[in-house]
Amino acid sequence: MTQDTPRAIIVIFGATGDLANRKLYPALYRLYRNKKLSDHFAVVGVARRPLTQEDFRNNVKASIEEYQGDSIDHDEFASHFHYNPFDAQHLSEYQKLDNFITELDQHHQAGGNRLFYMAMAPNFFGPIAANLKSQGLTDNKGWSRLVIEKPFGHNYETAQALNDQIGQAFDEDQIYRIDHYLGKQMIQNIEIVRFANAMFEPLWNNQYIANVQITSSEVLGVEERGRYYDESGALRDMIQNHLLQMVSLVAMEPPAKIHPDDIRYEKVKVLRSLRPLTDETVDDYFVRGQYDKGIVDDVELNGYRESNGVEEDSNTETFVAGKFMIDNFRWAGVPFYVRTGKRMKEKCTKIVVQFKDLPLNLYKDNEGTINPNLLVIHVAPEEGITMHLNAKKTDYGMTSKAITMHYDKSLENVEVPEAYELLINDCINGDSTSFVHADEVALSWKFVDTISKRWEKVKANFPNYASGMNGPDISDTLLNKDGFHWWETCSKDKQEK
Repeated sequence: MTQDTPRAIIVIFGATGDLANRKLYPALYRLYRNKKLSDHFAVVGVARRPLTQEDFRNNVKASIEEYQGDSIDHDEFASHFHYNPFDAQHLSEYQKLDNFITELDQHHQAGGNRLFYMAMAPNFFGPIAANLKSQGLTDNKGWSRLVIEKPFGHNYETAQALNDQIGQAFDEDQIYRIDHYLGKQMIQNIEIVRFANAMFEPLWNNQYIANVQITSSEVLGVEERGRYYDESGALRDMIQNHLLQMVSLVAMEPPAKIHPDDIRYEKVKVLRSLRPLTDETVDDYFVRGQYDKGIVDDVELNGYRESNGVEEDSNTETFVAGKFMIDNFRWAGVPFYVRTGKRMKEKCTKIVVQFKDLPLNLYKDNEGTINPNLLVIHVAPEEGITMHLNAKKTDYGMTSKAITMHYDKSLENVEVPEAYELLINDCINGDSTSFVHADEVALSWKFVDTISKRWEKVKANFPNYASGMNGPDISDTLLNKDGFHWWETCSKDKQEK
């Protein structure tokens, strides 16, 4: 390991949970294997369950079992993990934890740096952060950072209360709010595509772009998360964070410097420029859906209301489509359409930028139509970029046909870092670029709250789309009335209406 590789004690609250086992331990292992984490680190697993040290390390090794073929000794990696049974409600536990961390810091020569990761229920974020401060766990000689997972509150008021509480214990530059979408390679590629290519940035405005479409669809339903999901819904679960973050990255102005503060500043300006909604205008800009029964691959699937923990007359949306208007000089008049839903036709996350047609295009296809130019950023499950252009059809005439040009990340034949791997690496290195600022949280909740309050008052006609479909018909109407349609396919080799 190199001398300047980061050193730290990483304290994971909720160390026996699903997130820690599925995402965090594999991410830490890949960082260690790829020499992004030095030998001078330790992980303190904190949870209520009374595990032995051996049991905890066995859990860690089980979580990285798929990497058995690596040259890294898994026992050696697991030796950096230490378990600390903990009851977050008892202040005496914090002093014991502080002493334990101090001992491990000396043993592993971790430089006095502490990363506190909240991989647990959100209602614990504020109280634990306050107790870490009051009980002296942040009075260490190195840096201290706090990592929290979404949801960052349930609405504007609860988000503000959470920000105020953790803000009393940690400064804003010490707080890392993780949105795992921001760790995805192609999301991070948006800035490079825009600001490192002279062929795009001059066209990235309302003179040349007709509309932008952002889709994040899932084929799965709520499965065993029915009780949680029925209190949340697609609007809070996806639009408020993931999709609004993507909108802000696509629409932001070039930052003065590639620095977290400058990039966040430009994203906040986009959120401030969103055309505000009122109770009377919500239905003009946003529509909702809830999946019903359906047959997919010859298997009949249950509807949302038949899921465990879901009310039989639930008014919770599993699908949202909407139109954001950004009222600034660059984007005035350009609709940003978003949609997200469960039990849809295919699993897909993508961004489609549709360019305006030429004022006079002489070269039409055989059907007498013009295929618009599209730039498609494929985020998941495939990663890459596709450009849809027009070229001469190979025949005796002068008609055009649609062609595509691809950049496919899979052809690079390199291991692509996972989202959590990138984000944890950024946390340890103090790079907050791909994390959500308190101002972004507040502004996004203010916008979304207007929609949720309207929908809570007005009962929807649910269910309104069958499992395996791309949402309800009203989603298509939202675009049709503006003269557009959804670009449905996630495949890189075709474009479909």
